[in-house]
Parts: sequence; C-alpha cells; structure tokens
Amino acid sequence: MPFPPLVAPVETLDDAERTRTARHVALAGFGDIAQRRLAAAHVAVVGAGGLGSPTVLALAAAGVGTLTVIDDDEVEASNLQRQVMHRVADVGRPKVDSAVRVAGDLSPGTVVRPVAVRLTPDNAAELLAGAHVVVDGTDTFETRDAVAAACEQLGVPLVWGVVQEFHAQATVFWSAPPAGIAPVRLSDLYPTSTVGDVPTCAQVGVLGSLCLQVGALLATEAVKLITGVGEPLLGRVVVIDALRGRTDEVPLRPATAPAPAVRVSAPPAAADVPHLDADATRAALAGGATLIDVREPHETARGVIPGAVELPLGRLLAEPALAGAGPVIVVCQVGVRADRAARALRAAGVDAAVLAGGMDAWTAESAARVDA
Repeated sequence: MPFPPLVAPVETLDDAERTRTARHVALAGFGDIAQRRLAAAHVAVVGAGGLGSPTVLALAAAGVGTLTVIDDDEVEASNLQRQVMHRVADVGRPKVDSAVRVAGDLSPGTVVRPVAVRLTPDNAAELLAGAHVVVDGTDTFETRDAVAAACEQLGVPLVWGVVQEFHAQATVFWSAPPAGIAPVRLSDLYPTSTVGDVPTCAQVGVLGSLCLQVGALLATEAVKLITGVGEPLLGRVVVIDALRGRTDEVPLRPATAPAPAVRVSAPPAAADVPHLDADATRAALAGGATLIDVREPHETARGVIPGAVELPLGRLLAEPALAGAGPVIVVCQVGVRADRAARALRAAGVDAAVLAGGMDAWTAESAARVDA
C-alpha cells in the first residue's frame, strides 16, 4: 500500500522548474504537489559509482532539491563502462565532482553537497543526518553495514541495491516505518554471519547496462517514499536476472522481533504530538519550555528564534538525551522534521511539542504582528 509522504512540499516552483518537470505534473496521482515535495526533499546517495551514478542522474533530473553524494574515490578509466555520471576528462578527479557537474547540467535548482570522505561506522550517522531518504550504492558489505546501522539509528528509510555479474537485487529497509508496517533491516536479508567473503566487481565483472537499470529503480523508490505515490519495496525484494530477461519478487519479513533500543525514532502516532501556534509557543517558552531548532546549520545561519537551542535532527535522533528533561518545543522550517523529532522525544519520555508550521509560520505571524 502507499505510505504517507515523507516530505512537506515547497510553496511553489518557479516557472523554469515547472516547465522542466511538466511531464511529472501531468502524471495521474502525482501532479504539482508531488513535484513540490521532490523540490523540498534531501536524499543522501552513498557511492558515486555503478549504482550511485544513474541514481544521481535520475534524482537530479526528477527535481530533488538537495542531494548529498558521499564517495572518497577518484574516477578511473575502468569505471566508465558502467558509471555513467563520469566522462573521460574526469579520470583522476574526485567522483563527487561529477555529481556537482551533471546535476547542474540537468537541474539548476538541485543543490549537490559533495562529500569526498570515506563513510565508516564512526561517521555514518553524522554524514547521513538530515536526509529524508538514503540510497546505498556502495560495493562492500562493510560499508553497507555501516550505512544500514546509521539509517536504523536515525530512523531513515534506506533504498538498497546490489549488482554483480548479470544479477541484481533491490529493496527498501526501514527501522521505523509508518504505524502498522513491520520494520525490515539489512540483517533480515543478509545476517552478518552469513555474508562471507563476497567477490568484488573487479574480480567477477558487472554488466554496465544493468547498473543503469537498477540505479533507475533505486531512484524510483526514493521518489515514491518522498511523495507518497505508489508502493515502496519495503518487505519485498526485486531480483533481476539480466541474462534471462527475468524480474522476480520475493517477500522479505523481519527475522526477529524488533529491538526497541535500536529503533530510536520509532515514535507514537503523530496525532499524539501537540502542535502549538505562535502565541501558544510564546506562552510555553515564558513558562520555562526549551525551544529546539532541528534544522541544519546552513538553514539556521539565515536566522533563528531568539533563545532557541540549535540541535540538528540527526544528532537529536541519535542522542535524545541532549534535549533535556523537557518540556521541549521543536521547530524546523515547515514542521515535518520537528514532528519527527518530537515523536522520537516523546517515545524517549520527554514532554515535547511542535511549533506548528515551523519557521515559515513563525515568520509570517511575526510580520503580521508588526504590520498590525
């Protein structure tokens, strides 16, 4: 079944972007609002190689507002057979530089954050914090485990794919899905003890065109999660046999009961979270509540509500204790991230509410008070 959309839409698209994405808007059940959700979305793509390359191309072309692309590698000549984001002139240059170039060529409104750093278990949560969806296009299980563990910690859906030789798999993992949906993790598909020594693409090869097919599939899953359109692959694995031209689907269920200690952002229903207007927020602050701004530093640099504690969403989800004992009021730009943070805090026993409408509503209300 379709899931609720992950991202609140931007208010409007400019004329150029409406023209560029007109074929999306014409899609039945998609329309203008889904396109505006894409414009507000932040997707982290781990790996800028065989899977990451077509994923970045597809997401930028789709109009995703922010792409964080993480890869510490440089382009090699042998990459060009399948890593379609790169060109001969890019050999020897950081792979993330290609992401900046191609996104700019395809979608001037897309902001690419290149991160030329190796993702590890120690930095994964920090690198992925703030993303609505993570796409894993890496090629070692050590890195895949680190990405999956960070996504479980952050409660972020992980779109996952693997390609080797003529075969591929793709699915979605999510430790904190919507109410009534069972969480599914990487360990449910590949328990760590069963992985063994997996051969690399350099050892056994990979069909280049299959990478494009799977990268496009991963991008589609990200789009569905962001917009709430269609049925994500959570609980299902697509298996592709390129030699036989066959695509199958197999069910995937949790191997064990979920561990509450891991699901740090598995919250009560959103309806349980109080949403306060500007006046009620002022009253609560006057009564001793703490205001926590969960936006990213590049957003808070444009201004914060006086007295607010700046604590980006990813860090707060990873360490709810940083919020203190409460009461807490959480604010973001439009309210979606704040709601998610408040639900996680309430699950951890903290009295938390949300500033309804976020900074946009606060700014508009403050302007109206001045005009009055």
